[in-house]
This record gives sequence, structure tokens and C-alpha cells, in this order.
Amino acid sequence: MYILYGRVEIFLPYAVSLKHKRQSIQSTVARTKKRFNSSICESEFHDLWQRSALGFSAACSQYAENDLMLNALRETLDQHDDVCEVISFVHYVFQFNSDERQVKTLPTNDEAW
Repeated sequence: MYILYGRVEIFLPYAVSLKHKRQSIQSTVARTKKRFNSSICESEFHDLWQRSALGFSAACSQYAENDLMLNALRETLDQHDDVCEVISFVHYVFQFNSDERQVKTLPTNDEAW
């Protein structure tokens, strides 16, 4: 089993209120949850109008599913590029082997956004 988790920090330059920010964030979260069965939520900067951080995680049976999840999240954020700009995108993948009861950190090939 593979465990994927990470954090995306975004800037919302056109948000004029917390209500407008929440609408944008909820739209992004709903689209990602709809595409893949994953956990994603706003994790930081709840009281700031133009800044947010999303935390996400997923458990996958194959390593290739991690890439699908990451690509789906990136595509969703790219679709909202008129509303938000990605400041940072960090993710980690762990391999859990239940037979040996150990967790290995797998290398990720982070690319520039």
C-alpha cells in the first residue's frame, strides 16, 4: 500500500472577503474529492482573505495511482488559475509493507510548478 500526503499553498489575489475565499476553496476541494476518493481540506490561514493552504492525503494500492491523484489535483488547480495561484506544492509518498511492518519513504520527483 502507498500513502500519499502533501500540502498546497495558494494565493487568491481577487478574493475580497472571507466568503469569496471560502467559495473558491470549496469549489476546488469539491472537484478534487469528486474525481478521486481522497481527503483534502483547508488546513491553514483560515482568517486571511487572500491566502490558503490545502492539506491532502490518499491511500493507493499501486504506485501509479499516486501520480493520477497528484495530476488530478494539479489539473484542478490549473482550471482555477483565474482565481488562485499556487505558491508551493509539496508531497510525500510512503510505502507501507504490512508483512514486514515497516514504512519506506519513496523519492518524489518534484518539478517546478
